[in-house]
Amino acid sequence: MVSPNSELGYNSKIEGELIVSRADAVINWIRANSMWPMPMGLACCAIELMATASSRFDIARFGAEVMRFSPRQSDCMIVAGTVTYKMASSVRRIYDQMAEPKWVIAMGACASSGGMYRSYATLQGVDRIVPVDVYISGCPPRPEALLDALMKLQDKVRREPSAKNLLTA
Repeated sequence: MVSPNSELGYNSKIEGELIVSRADAVINWIRANSMWPMPMGLACCAIELMATASSRFDIARFGAEVMRFSPRQSDCMIVAGTVTYKMASSVRRIYDQMAEPKWVIAMGACASSGGMYRSYATLQGVDRIVPVDVYISGCPPRPEALLDALMKLQDKVRREPSAKNLLTA
């Protein structure tokens, strides 16, 4: 009978149970694969956002299964839909309540640039009040586009430094 260790090419006498890595790489791997998004559904894009959590698209495959509706328990805000000036202060307040590190995805044309609404009541892009990490185009974008944006955000998180340099601040 062949032992399972020989099939994998793993020799426990040489490697032992030791994994060598950088702390930045480990911390960023944990952050990227366990995002807790906060759905900020403001208009019709929120329907596509909800569809992303369904069994057909399954956002859980990417480590973002736990949708949190509390800003203190989430680290990724997904702004889905039209941001009006009346809602802008609430969006900013919720963003400020999120703990660091935090990221923002602007989902849809309205959240990215105001969309077709060029009026006195509509904010022309959520990036005027919060920093946006990933933009998703479309009206409304498909759930696959949100999953693609999540993967792009995860790549960005894996590359960034895990601790901010306090000497340069």
